[in-house]
Amino acid sequence: MENEFHFPGECHTFRGMDAVQQEVTDIFTRTKALLQGHFVLRSGLHSGHFFQCAQVCQYMPEVERLGTLLMGRLAGLKYTTVLAPAMGGLVIGQEVARQSKCRFIFAEKENNSLVLRRGFTFAPGEKVLVVEDVITRGGRVQECLDIVARGGGTAVAVAVLVDRNQGQAKFSVPTCSLLEMSYPTYPADQLPPELAKLPASKPGS
Repeated sequence: MENEFHFPGECHTFRGMDAVQQEVTDIFTRTKALLQGHFVLRSGLHSGHFFQCAQVCQYMPEVERLGTLLMGRLAGLKYTTVLAPAMGGLVIGQEVARQSKCRFIFAEKENNSLVLRRGFTFAPGEKVLVVEDVITRGGRVQECLDIVARGGGTAVAVAVLVDRNQGQAKFSVPTCSLLEMSYPTYPADQLPPELAKLPASKPGS
């Protein structure tokens, strides 16, 4: 089934964004998904803050609400399939697909790269929405976009819950997020003293 919504374009300028950001922040805070400490991100960068979306995904009412809010950013966008990278994008990706009443598939790691397995394929020109939980540099999203292109599909947009880099990650298709935050990140050899004195952890996503 193909969506019949109207995509507004640059979603961070969408009317009411402040209210949405506040609601999303409240959800993350209430579910203890916004962590503070010393974390090594998927990108290899270090940060004093981490979004652990798995904490939110324990609670289906919150997942449904986040999916609804994200769908509000996608009004008008036409797609027939949602593609999410495992593991982080699985729950929110499936929820967006459920509310869209469209197909849901996922990419997973094989030899340290994301690939389609389990017989997943694209029809020629199939319209695909890529959904992720959190992006910093957007490496996994770009891998998914590459997968769509190689598979003969057509990526139409990227939708994420949290953009840690306030729109700095650029893709070939429109990108929207529910929450844009700009917590500092650092290479391992350029840590500020207050962060370097804390033990680093890799919480996963």
